[in-house]
Amino acid sequence: MSNAARLIKKIAILLFGLLLTACTQSFAQSSSGLPWFLAFSAPAYMEVWIETADVVDIRERVFRGAGGGIASVPRPPNNQGIARGWASSNGSGKGMYVTGADLPRLIYVRWQSLAEPQTYEAYIAIPESAREIMRKPEKVFCGADGKWITESRDNIGIGLAPAGIAKVWLGGACLKAVEIARVEGTISKKGPSQGKNEGRYALPLSPESQAYIEKFGIPYGSW
Repeated sequence: MSNAARLIKKIAILLFGLLLTACTQSFAQSSSGLPWFLAFSAPAYMEVWIETADVVDIRERVFRGAGGGIASVPRPPNNQGIARGWASSNGSGKGMYVTGADLPRLIYVRWQSLAEPQTYEAYIAIPESAREIMRKPEKVFCGADGKWITESRDNIGIGLAPAGIAKVWLGGACLKAVEIARVEGTISKKGPSQGKNEGRYALPLSPESQAYIEKFGIPYGSW
């Protein structure tokens, strides 16, 4: 074989290797780039208004306004609920799919704790161990339809509590949620609505929550 032929063969092998690597990377990105759900909740009666939730994915792309509005809050009637601790750790809540994003690296949340009232912000770093869980499908028996299914934990549930506590779970429709982070946020110096609303909060407390807090107070330190 001539030197020219050997060179052409080496180039062909190199190009094939690069093509194979590119295909592998493309598959990895598409498999981890499926939409995932970002949801928010709060302890019973501890109502929350989310000003914004911004996401930075592992490709360093920023998705602003990935969440906002009222968080899911249990409000049992007649003050029969318990605000202390978390009613559940299933990672559920109100939210939306973060479409177009890869797996999350960082989530920024700014929210109004209407129970106090106070405005907080928190930067939540998502560990690689959590992303590994999100990438790994699992087989589970789903009681809702009585079938074995294969699903991934693609639901990031963030619980927001007074004193700026943000607790994060990772769950799925039928898979048990696991806690992945707990962060203590800081008070937003600009106040509600970044100081653009003359210090007014987005919503008043509901009568049920107001009555509960007046009777039992806010159980700081229980979250």
